[in-house]
Amino acid sequence: MTEHHAAIRWENPGTTLAHDSFSRDHRWILKDGRVTVPASAAPSFRGSDGAVDPEEALVAALASCHMLTFLAIAAKRRLVVTGYADDAVGVLEPDAAGRLAITRVTLRPVVTFGPDSTPGPAELAKLHAKAHEHCFIANSVRATVVVEPAPAASGS
Repeated sequence: MTEHHAAIRWENPGTTLAHDSFSRDHRWILKDGRVTVPASAAPSFRGSDGAVDPEEALVAALASCHMLTFLAIAAKRRLVVTGYADDAVGVLEPDAAGRLAITRVTLRPVVTFGPDSTPGPAELAKLHAKAHEHCFIANSVRATVVVEPAPAASGS
């Protein structure tokens, strides 16, 4: 078992807390204080556009976990991955109970392999399926996580 810590810090500069005007800006403090990330609510929820919002962070965490798991599996199979890109999208909408939730995340990984390492479409699909199965962030959320990888590409 491992533990993963995040400290969240928010301060109210005023003397009231009005819903339509309180600051949503706060900080995520990670790595025992060595990393600070400016965070806020999404702009549609009165947050700052220049900070990471929790919805984006969840989508990024899912995409990052899938990528790291995929790379570990590829390395164990001695496949040479030369690049990996993903433009992941999460959908925030009412769930079956009518509560707002990230109900679906679509990962669209584009993986580039070395010239002698490019798997065929079936093998690539198996690699992504195994990465999804073993991604502990995907295993931790209720949202449906869909993986739509692009065909493998060879690096030149």
